Amino acid sequence: MKIKNNLKAIKLFTLVLIVNYKAVCQPIPSNDEKFTFLTTFSKDGDKKYGDDDNVQTIFFSIPETNKDEVYIRVFDPEVGGQNDEDIRGFNSKTKFSVYGGKGAHSNKDAIAVDPKGNFKSGSLIVSKTFDSDAKYDNGWYTFGPFNPSQGELQAENGGYIFKFIIEGLDGDDGNLYKLFLSNSAENNVPIEGGNSFCYEYTIRLPDKIGSVSHIYPFLPLNLKAVKIHIFDYDNEGSIRLVTICRKGQVPKSESEGAWFVEEVKIVQQELNTTMDIQFIKKKSIKNNNIAVYITNQYNKVIPFYSAPIGGVPKYKYRIEANKIDN
Repeated sequence: MKIKNNLKAIKLFTLVLIVNYKAVCQPIPSNDEKFTFLTTFSKDGDKKYGDDDNVQTIFFSIPETNKDEVYIRVFDPEVGGQNDEDIRGFNSKTKFSVYGGKGAHSNKDAIAVDPKGNFKSGSLIVSKTFDSDAKYDNGWYTFGPFNPSQGELQAENGGYIFKFIIEGLDGDDGNLYKLFLSNSAENNVPIEGGNSFCYEYTIRLPDKIGSVSHIYPFLPLNLKAVKIHIFDYDNEGSIRLVTICRKGQVPKSESEGAWFVEEVKIVQQELNTTMDIQFIKKKSIKNNNIAVYITNQYNKVIPFYSAPIGGVPKYKYRIEANKIDN
């Protein structure tokens, strides 16, 4: 019965992606997400800096109707300049790799939270390792061009899927960078219908008190509850959950150098919509990096989308307190 229900949920989720939603791929982090950078520390970095496994995986979806070549652009890929986190003098390297073909996303290891097993599934298209060379500091590096058909075709996930893996290699510093899926090698030109998603984010939160960062998981049908996993939040503020019928704080958020987990029951009205997980800055803590992922009632990970499916959720009405019970 669970298998049949899951298949039904996947089919309906596919319908939402293809029919009801016209995304335009934005910067990563996107204008809606509002956090500062993606973050990857090298393998000797202390976990207390906020990166639990030194690997980040981002997936890009390109609609089948797009016949033009595409590019993945990286802002500030080197690790040694003005945006990066220096621990004891820059001594680090970061590897960026693009994968496509069969298994790039469909392999179960590709979407696992921990980078184990065959998480580099699919076909390696190109990779490049960056050190502290100032040539790439505070500027863009372009991977590509790629023919969309080099990705793994998954209509249920929006078209052709490319996997972008960022690995912290030698050293202990933090590499802070941004991404853009573009139609141009020289400029950031959004791809209509394109999007990006991942199953775990490692990100730099803004330093300014009062700032609010966002993560947008989609809540598919047949979902009963989610567990929000946050690593090294440092108790710097509060976490608020917003859906079309929910607007409330997570009861606690202390997790300095450790994982904090909060379980949230999902009500019927929230299914087939997007949740907004908000990180609200309340303390003067600088350079706060966190890792975050979400699982469902079967402990399966749920993706985040840079361009939230259906748009940013707006709280519309109240539901009786006994219907929303965290």
